[in-house]
Amino acid sequence: MPLVNTKELFEKAYKGGYAVGAFNCNNMEIVQAITEAAKECNSPVILQVSAGARKYAKQSYLKKLVEAAVEDTGLPIALHLDHGADFEICKACIDGGFTSVMIDASGHPFEENIAITRKVVEYAHAHVPYVTVEAELGTLAGVEDDVKVEFGKSSYTNPDDVEEFVKRTGVDSLAIAIGTSHGAYKFKPEQCTRDPKTGVLLPPPLRFDILEEVSKRLPGFPIVLHGSSSVNQEYVKIINANGGKLVDAVGVPEEQLRKAASMAVCKINIDSDLRLALTAGIREHMNAFPDHFDPRQYLTPARDYVREIVKHKIREVLGSENKA
Repeated sequence: MPLVNTKELFEKAYKGGYAVGAFNCNNMEIVQAITEAAKECNSPVILQVSAGARKYAKQSYLKKLVEAAVEDTGLPIALHLDHGADFEICKACIDGGFTSVMIDASGHPFEENIAITRKVVEYAHAHVPYVTVEAELGTLAGVEDDVKVEFGKSSYTNPDDVEEFVKRTGVDSLAIAIGTSHGAYKFKPEQCTRDPKTGVLLPPPLRFDILEEVSKRLPGFPIVLHGSSSVNQEYVKIINANGGKLVDAVGVPEEQLRKAASMAVCKINIDSDLRLALTAGIREHMNAFPDHFDPRQYLTPARDYVREIVKHKIREVLGSENKA
């Protein structure tokens, strides 16, 4: 089975009331963990590559790893560019065999966002095979790879803009801002309340009113949520118990993401949770076996942790088990 684009994946997800997981990858172990978990759950999956991943591992290496995963699992897998900064980066990925790209011109004024996005869409849709395009309206706070938006400078998506934007650009899916954010520190303490029993920060709820209004304006159209890691506290505890220092790291509650997946959200992006799982496995192993120096020794349990969190997301958050 060749790599697929996201068109059919999203059509099925919208009708089925689930979301497809878009998991960021930047090395072999993470690609293996994601796709082995998806195979076990018989779930479609999107492997996405950020600017930071392209710099770290090189685009050609990552594409070959994903192609190997398709060969190994036989699953419908899309290879997606996450947060393409401009037309040139999107074009390079389209020409390089990516089946889906995101052009993120959300930091530009509305008309400029439309113009940049439309240029990418025209190139991607003329490509053989057809490449799907995601764009973004509204901006998310936080830091993840090359995406850096200060808290207080993010903005919710305005539902009044979405119909015009989609019509004039021709995009295949739209990322909206409803309160998620990038990184392991998604919310400042002053934005949250604190659980008196555990001391863990409780984040503010997502703006489902915005999602519902966007859904009304764009019936049947696939919506995307970025910055949707839940910052699993089990892995935070393991990291901190083995020399780490993650203080007040908190993410988006999983029950809210599941609700979004049952609505118009067809793609949910998850990155930080994978990083935390991998780091937890490495720290735990190295602390228990300080004489070990073979990467295979500590990357094996780290990969296992990533595989387990991906299976959990597929089954309990995305609802995409047995949808491949």
